[in-house]
Amino acid sequence: MLFFILIGNFTYSQSKFTLKNDLKSQKIKFKLLSNLIVIPIEINGKELSFILDSGVSSTVLFNLLPSDSLQLKNVETVFLQGLGSGNDVEALLSKDNTFRLKNIHNPKQNLFIIIHDKIDLSAKLGETIHGIIGYDLLKDFIVKIDYSNQVIKFYDPIKYKYSNCRKCETFELDFYKNKPFINAHASIYENQDLFPIKLLIDSGGSDALWLFENSKEQIQCPQLNFVDYLGEGLSGSIYGKRSRINKFKLGTFEFKEPTAAFPDSTSIAFVKTYKERNGSLGGKILKRFKVIFDYPNKKITLKKNRHFNEHFNYNMSGIDLVYHGQILVKEREETTFKVERGFESNDATKIVLSYDYKYRFKPSYKINQIREGSPAHEVGLMKDDVLISINSNLAYKYKLEELMYFFYNQEDDKIRLQIERDGVPMKFEFRLRKMF
Repeated sequence: MLFFILIGNFTYSQSKFTLKNDLKSQKIKFKLLSNLIVIPIEINGKELSFILDSGVSSTVLFNLLPSDSLQLKNVETVFLQGLGSGNDVEALLSKDNTFRLKNIHNPKQNLFIIIHDKIDLSAKLGETIHGIIGYDLLKDFIVKIDYSNQVIKFYDPIKYKYSNCRKCETFELDFYKNKPFINAHASIYENQDLFPIKLLIDSGGSDALWLFENSKEQIQCPQLNFVDYLGEGLSGSIYGKRSRINKFKLGTFEFKEPTAAFPDSTSIAFVKTYKERNGSLGGKILKRFKVIFDYPNKKITLKKNRHFNEHFNYNMSGIDLVYHGQILVKEREETTFKVERGFESNDATKIVLSYDYKYRFKPSYKINQIREGSPAHEVGLMKDDVLISINSNLAYKYKLEELMYFFYNQEDDKIRLQIERDGVPMKFEFRLRKMF
C-alpha cells in the first residue's frame, strides 16, 4: 500500500519553524502506520494529524470534517497536479497560519487545502489523517527519526553536534524543487551488475522501492510480477506492477531481493520532468534505520536498527482493506455470581450467573480493492465485501494494520473469512500464494 501526493510547483512559503524558549531540541512521539510517520500538529489552535512526508515540498490539508472547525487565513483558489492519471485538482491556498508542535512554532505557514473528497488516507490507514507536511518543516532542523521506538527529535541546526558513530553512514543529498534525492545502486536480475540510480527519499511512501521503467536502459520490470493497485495520488489512483529485484545497495548497506513497484507511465508522467530521477526510496526501507535528515547541510545519516534484516514481505491475498465506519456491538462486560440456598437441609443449592452488557462502537472494515487472479479473487471475494471475521476472530477486535498482517505471513497459510455482501453473510477460504 502506498500513499503519495505530489504538489504543483508553488513557492509561496518562505516562513520558518523555530524552537521556542531557546531550546536545543524537541522530542515528538509518532505513530507508524503502514511504514508512514504520523505526527500531531496544531494549526490555528486546532490539533490535527499529519504524515511527515519528505517527498512533498508543500504542506497539504485534505481531510477536514465540519467538526474540525479550523479557522483558515487569507484563502485563494489554485490548481494542483500530482501523481495519478486524472486532471488538475482545484484547491485552496491559505497563507499565514500558525503551526505548533509542542515547542516548535511557525506563525506564518502557508498550506494547501484539497476540497474534493477523493483522498481518504484515514480509511486506508484506519486512523484519522488530516494532511501531509514535508520540506516546510524539515528544512529548518536536523531531524533524528527513531523508527524502532517511534520517536522523532528536532534539533536546532546551529546547536547540534554530530556524535562519533562507527556504524553510521552519511550520504550527500541533491535537492530538486525542494525534494531530497540520493544516489544508490541496484540490479534487477540475478546476474546483472549493480548500476547507479537516483531516488527520491520518500518517507510518505509505504513501499520499499519505486522504480521507473525505461528511465534507464537497465530498469525493466522482471517477468515474474503482478499488476496491482499501488495507492492514491493527488490526480487519481495509481496502478503498476509489483515484483522483486535482485539487489539494492545504499553505500555499504545491501538488501537482497527487496520488493519493488513499477508504476505505470501514465500515473508518473508529471514527476518524470526531472530526467535524472529513476524512482523512490520509501518507508519499508527507511524504517530499517535510525535516520538523521540534515536539510541545512544537504545530507542524511543512516544507522541500522533491529528491523534491518527483516524479510521484504508483500500481500499474498490480493485483498486491500479499508476502514468502513463504525458498528454498534453488544459486549458482555462482567459476570456476577450469586449462591441461593434452600430453606430445608435437603434443598439444592443454586449458583446464579448474572451478566452485564454494554453497547460500544467498534471499527468496521471492507474490501477496497481486490487483485484479479489473486487467491481471494479466485474464491469469489469481491470489492465492497464487509469483513466480519478472519480465522474465527471478529474483525472489529483488530486495528486495520493488524488485519493486513494476516495477508503478509507465510505462503500456504490458510485464511478463513466471513463477510457480509448486500446484507447476506458468506464464508470463504483460501491459502496465501506467492506471485514471484
